[in-house]
Amino acid sequence: MRKSNSRAQQGFTLIELMIVVAIIGVLAAVAIPAYQNHVKKAAYTEVLSAANPVKAAISECFQVKAALADCDTFTELGISAPSGTSAFDKAEITETTAAVTLTPKAYRGIATDDTCVLTPTASSGTLTWAFSGACVTNGYVKN
Repeated sequence: MRKSNSRAQQGFTLIELMIVVAIIGVLAAVAIPAYQNHVKKAAYTEVLSAANPVKAAISECFQVKAALADCDTFTELGISAPSGTSAFDKAEITETTAAVTLTPKAYRGIATDDTCVLTPTASSGTLTWAFSGACVTNGYVKN
């Protein structure tokens, strides 16, 4: 019998390591933008949910007064303007239309000029809400 002088493999070759690095690079190139997009969608969802008390106050005011023009200030709604929430810096109500403009905080990839506008429309005694602004044009909120 002849003794074999072959050694067992003790590590990875340079080619194997380069292939692993290339695979990780491709996965990162696909995963990071998708992750950032989901983070922005989550941030806008937080902005819209933080605006729910304002939407509810407008809806309640509309049920009582039957005119959006009578529900277009925070004083008429009987609430104070939300400010400094974790989601947005300020909320404003447009006169006569009662549209709520939200200015989100500059975090999670959202710029401070990316406003989101919630516009109520009265139909048969009920309100429906439409979304517009950067939150829709950037594709983070569906109307």
